[in-house]
Amino acid sequence: MDGPILVIDRDAARPIGAQLVDGLRRGILRGALRPGDAVPSTRALAAELAVSRSAVVTAYEQLAGEGYLEMRQGAATRVADLARGATPSPDPAISVDPASSDTASSGTAPRSRAEEVAGPASPRIDLLPGRPATLRFDTRAWRAAWRTAAARDIPSESPPPFGVQRLREQIADHLRIARGIECDAADIVVTAGTSEALSLSSSALAVAVARPPVIAVEHPGYPSARRTLELHGASTVPVRVDADGLDVGALRRMPQPPDAAMVTPSHQYPLGGRLPVAARLELLQWAREAEAIVLEDDYDSEYRHLGPPLPALASLDDAGRAVLVGSFSKVLTPWLRLGYLVMPENHELRAAYARMRADDRCPVPGVVQDAVATLLESGAVRRHIAATRRDYAHRRALVLEALDGLPGAPLSGLDGGLHAVVRLRELAASDAVIARLAAEGVAVAPLAEYSAVPGDEEPGFVIGYAGVTDTQLAEGLARIRAALLT
Repeated sequence: MDGPILVIDRDAARPIGAQLVDGLRRGILRGALRPGDAVPSTRALAAELAVSRSAVVTAYEQLAGEGYLEMRQGAATRVADLARGATPSPDPAISVDPASSDTASSGTAPRSRAEEVAGPASPRIDLLPGRPATLRFDTRAWRAAWRTAAARDIPSESPPPFGVQRLREQIADHLRIARGIECDAADIVVTAGTSEALSLSSSALAVAVARPPVIAVEHPGYPSARRTLELHGASTVPVRVDADGLDVGALRRMPQPPDAAMVTPSHQYPLGGRLPVAARLELLQWAREAEAIVLEDDYDSEYRHLGPPLPALASLDDAGRAVLVGSFSKVLTPWLRLGYLVMPENHELRAAYARMRADDRCPVPGVVQDAVATLLESGAVRRHIAATRRDYAHRRALVLEALDGLPGAPLSGLDGGLHAVVRLRELAASDAVIARLAAEGVAVAPLAEYSAVPGDEEPGFVIGYAGVTDTQLAEGLARIRAALLT
């Protein structure tokens, strides 16, 4: 791949890595490298060009992020099929004609309010939140884990009520290392994602308090979590969030304490607040005094972009009041529908969970549990988190570069996680921007959808930046910027 594609000028001021990116990008755009072509391994190309391997690795990773290359661990790096997504530009900071309205489908429909505002057309650039990146996953480890699970003897019984022992052990190890939570397999309940963990918790609370429970929820907050709790018999009451997350003072001022409070303290969803340690301790003190439970959705805790992660509520709880809920949907893929909860040292609540699972066995197939246990045991999950943390930090920087500081459209929610929030002054302006973006093939989530109080919707929208290539993200951000500046 030397000659017309890669020519390294060692006397040039431009870094060698940047020259590699330019040359490979140019070769792909001109057709010298075609979709599906394998490029040399990083070691082989570095030796051929007499450059450092790290420069080649960095160049390949940048081009993969921009959408030019497809990188999968255990397989050759290949040229991407550019026709399947947005056409890459030689410069990732592209300028887009806002009048363009290519509507090639990416397969995901906007949410309900977006449909009301803009119609149900499938977006070409899907910036809805909640979609992780999966292209960087170690496919060799993934396939090996499923082969191992499939090779086991076929059991004649259902999975254990709280989940397969080996998976529960691996989850406990993962939480001790990643979140500082001292727990063991006996504390873990395997669930079919976060929603099932919340529905199970709502039913267990009903058993513990001998009536339909009342659960405080964040406003604005995660709408599907509210619906899940309500569908399983709970009544929800909204509590306003401030810049840091749930307003614990407002919770204390409620005339009748609820039976539980559901919070997202690591990265408040959707506004992105980070509940300080003092507020976490105050929340646990409230739970002790009110004899209530705190349901801690540890959303996005693996992805902190500013500052070290704060301790999970469950790691600070010494009174058996905090139930931690987690999931592998953002870390790996929602395709698994695999989550977990960590039961506190609370005999009454544990008995309630056991009673519910005695009647309704663990819904996660045993083969799925075996495969994920192998992935955790192999270190593949830990390596994937490290790789995607770098990718998401880079994409966060693209969001800041494109949208930070725009007049009348403050940007927030970027301290961690996989999404950002653009706040606007009026719902009508917000709806107009969302409608224009939808007409141009860009899907974002209306911030109004997260309101827990009808008639108290906030104007703005939420952008997910994890599940797209850098090129698609750059085009989507350019269109968002143009819509906000018009």
